[in-house]
Amino acid sequence: MSAIAISGTGLYTPPFSISNEELVAAFNAFVKKFNAQHATEIAAGKVQPLQESSVDFVLKASGIKARYVVEKDHILDPDVMCPRIPERTNEQLSILAEMGVTAAKEALERADRKPADIDCVLVACSNLQRAYPAIAIEVQNALGCPGFAFDMNVACSSATFGLQAAADMIRAGNAKAALVVNPEICSGHLNFRDRDSHFIFGDVATAIVLEPAERANGRHAWEVLGTRLKTQFSNNIRNNFGFLNRAAPEGVGKPDKLFVQEGRKVFKEVVPMVSELIVGHLADEKIAPEHLARLWLHQANINMNDFIARKVLGRDPKPGESPVILDTYANTSSAGSIIAFHKYSDDLKKDDLGVICSFGAGYSAGSVIVRKLH
Repeated sequence: MSAIAISGTGLYTPPFSISNEELVAAFNAFVKKFNAQHATEIAAGKVQPLQESSVDFVLKASGIKARYVVEKDHILDPDVMCPRIPERTNEQLSILAEMGVTAAKEALERADRKPADIDCVLVACSNLQRAYPAIAIEVQNALGCPGFAFDMNVACSSATFGLQAAADMIRAGNAKAALVVNPEICSGHLNFRDRDSHFIFGDVATAIVLEPAERANGRHAWEVLGTRLKTQFSNNIRNNFGFLNRAAPEGVGKPDKLFVQEGRKVFKEVVPMVSELIVGHLADEKIAPEHLARLWLHQANINMNDFIARKVLGRDPKPGESPVILDTYANTSSAGSIIAFHKYSDDLKKDDLGVICSFGAGYSAGSVIVRKLH
């Protein structure tokens, strides 16, 4: 079986950042206004008063301190509390494609490859802005890549699932090199009026170049030693928005058309699932956990990441062993583990081992074991 390598990664970071202090101030202004407007119903017990958020609550619940977004002003407007992203004409590059192309160009540069070297483009992310034509084909066209392209969605595990799909196609001879792009505008499906989740998500885009390991000669190259995917149906993380909502207009605007989750159940069920996936994957590849130099975990929640790292390593992770980027980026869905890998992999030595891992709605989880080539 041909060895496949990640030869370059790229990152697009939006221009705007929202601190916890800014987000909480906007949320609390909304809460005060809501409670004042419904004071009579609240006094009569017909409406439950909303509870204010706090910076301490957000930090303790998630480890998040800030998040990047593609549009800031309307998110912080208590009368709007969602991004207002201008619609583009069909002749303009879509915003998801624009973000993806920016990340892809850096990935290609780090891999020392040109668009003509790529003949498979996958856009893998949680929320696509349209059904067709595929965003991936738009990215392919904007870059000038030959071959084929398609979109896929496995929620927060989209990047690792896309990585395995691309690697398999290269091994099968269906592509000579692939580009996996993960543009995530998570702020668009976040309910900024829900105290339990208003702080969770941020926006970003990442990209990954994959090719046969024998051709990956740059300093950013990592051989993919093995991939493993797992899914298990659950309603505990859900987003019901889709094109069929138009057939039921009374449902549009309801909370379940945005991101909803039962956080405690997710923690209880996903943490052991992911820990067992990684440990079993390592065992099958005959790699002892103590031989891992780094874990690049999905950036969902600091408490989940700490727990999974302890389960895999059998001890508390040392500083730098399980790097965190969610403090500044927040949860960026499929892009989170790739951001961590992009920012915290160049310092490792030849033959160092690591695991890129995603987990999220579905439930879905992906484990990718890699070895530094140079």
